[in-house]
Amino acid sequence: MSQSPASGRSLEASIPTEELYWHELPDAFLSEQGTVHLKAPLDADLSELQRQLRRGNYRHPFVFDDGETLRLHFNLRYVQSAMSIAEPDALQLMYTQKMMAFLLLLPNPRHIVIVGLGGGSLTKFCYQQLPRARITTIEINQQIIGFGELFQVPPPNKRTRILHADAADYFAATRERADVVLLDGCDRHGVVPALCEPGFYRNLRKRLQPGGVLAVNLIGHAHNADQLQALIAAEFASPVMTLDVSDGGNRIVFAINAAQPSPDWAAVRALAPVLAQRHGLEFPAYARGLQRSYQRQPRKRV
Repeated sequence: MSQSPASGRSLEASIPTEELYWHELPDAFLSEQGTVHLKAPLDADLSELQRQLRRGNYRHPFVFDDGETLRLHFNLRYVQSAMSIAEPDALQLMYTQKMMAFLLLLPNPRHIVIVGLGGGSLTKFCYQQLPRARITTIEINQQIIGFGELFQVPPPNKRTRILHADAADYFAATRERADVVLLDGCDRHGVVPALCEPGFYRNLRKRLQPGGVLAVNLIGHAHNADQLQALIAAEFASPVMTLDVSDGGNRIVFAINAAQPSPDWAAVRALAPVLAQRHGLEFPAYARGLQRSYQRQPRKRV
């Protein structure tokens, strides 16, 4: 029985004693064609589950399949993750694409820690596109981990693993160091409260290698996002960089674990077209956006 190094709990310990099974629900209560996949007890009342989904008070994640795309939802209005059935390893959502801008700041990471599995988009992309990197993904929700088979998340091997753990516990207890942390821990309201605490970022920074990069997906009320961005800048004692995501209202915040974190912008601009050709993302635009945001940040007076 494997153990989570974050908490010492067995990965199986928190699985409900009542076994869950896949169920498919017709799309009669949706405005688009497709099928809902969810896990529930074998004898679950599917009509009642439909009513809960329609009302928005179904309290568990589910997957919508329209034949071309799989979407992970926490409710009908909020898409947590998306996967093209034809290209399962591609990044479908713009915010996940922009999180990969960390490669402009650290192009050859050896260990990437991803907080929040979702549909596995970042985990799969990093695994496929960065063959020299080891990937650790932390997910607190066992049902989300159970959806991995549907989203074609690679099984654990010497390069990738999924830990069923609380990220706050993980960074407080682990002795492993990361080159990059991709933080995508959100629920239906925005960034989860446990990932909005100063102590969380203090512990996280201790586990980042010198020069390591943190990328955070901020979503939710703008005031809350501003406060969390300021908290990250304070804990890293340096200006941060941001990329806005116009189609989802997200903001991606980047921080470098360095005493003098100012990037070599000429090197960043030169690297951008190389990364664009290698990974198929808009790295030149990301480079311009990062530099503009860095130059707008206030500097401490010496």
